[in-house]
Amino acid sequence: MVFLLCILIGIITAFIGALMGLGGGVVLIPSLLFLAQISEAFSWVTPQSVVGISLIAMVFTALSSTIAYLKSGRVDYKTGLLFLVGSVPGGMIGSWLNQYIETDNFLLYFGLLIIVVSMLFLLKRDPSQPKTLQGKQSRRMELNGEVYTYHVPIWTAFFVSLVVGTLSGLFGIGGGSIMVPVMILLFGMPAHIAIATSMFMIFFVSIIGAGSHITLGHIVWEYAFLFIPGAWIGGKLGAKVNQLLTGKVLEGILRIVLIVIGIRMIYQGLM
Repeated sequence: MVFLLCILIGIITAFIGALMGLGGGVVLIPSLLFLAQISEAFSWVTPQSVVGISLIAMVFTALSSTIAYLKSGRVDYKTGLLFLVGSVPGGMIGSWLNQYIETDNFLLYFGLLIIVVSMLFLLKRDPSQPKTLQGKQSRRMELNGEVYTYHVPIWTAFFVSLVVGTLSGLFGIGGGSIMVPVMILLFGMPAHIAIATSMFMIFFVSIIGAGSHITLGHIVWEYAFLFIPGAWIGGKLGAKVNQLLTGKVLEGILRIVLIVIGIRMIYQGLM
């Protein structure tokens, strides 16, 4: 029963993660922490072990979805590599900090973080008047016959990705729940490109984060392996469905998911 449940959870969380560029951890972590509260079968779950398993699963979610996104030409790999310069060391720092987080504080901080991000994403923006910043790096991407131009200031990108990478390693969220809104709101990237590029980045950041947690002994391997098949399948399905939806619909789904998850985590942390 636990075997089938883990596979099902892996598919669902990977599907949602790949669909919106979240990686899956933002759904997998609260799901496992909730199950640990109601079922003895998940008594092995701790904040540290669930983050480690989340990062292992995200490696496969990100790989399968990135392959699909690359085939459809939605990944801005140059911008993604720029963000990785800050995300990789940030992921190492976050993984190290994770071991000092208490269970209640973990839930509360995680929930507050998600609420803040959802509020940021709810800020009204005018896509016809993109922001312009000094020292910017212009990018051009073609998607479905349309050419999109947006700007990625190098130093801003480095600082933002360093912070996001640290949060990724700390909370096991892959950084997507923060990076996708930032890419859309701050850098003016189209939702489809931001999501695909996020999954491209999450693949590399998750490898680093998972490696750090393996070194720290946070991985419960007999359970971690159960999530890999579902992560691979869900990642592919999420990328396929993503290509059928409009950017506006994707942004709406992301807002709702972040708010619901944030409220849930804060509630658990306060109980």
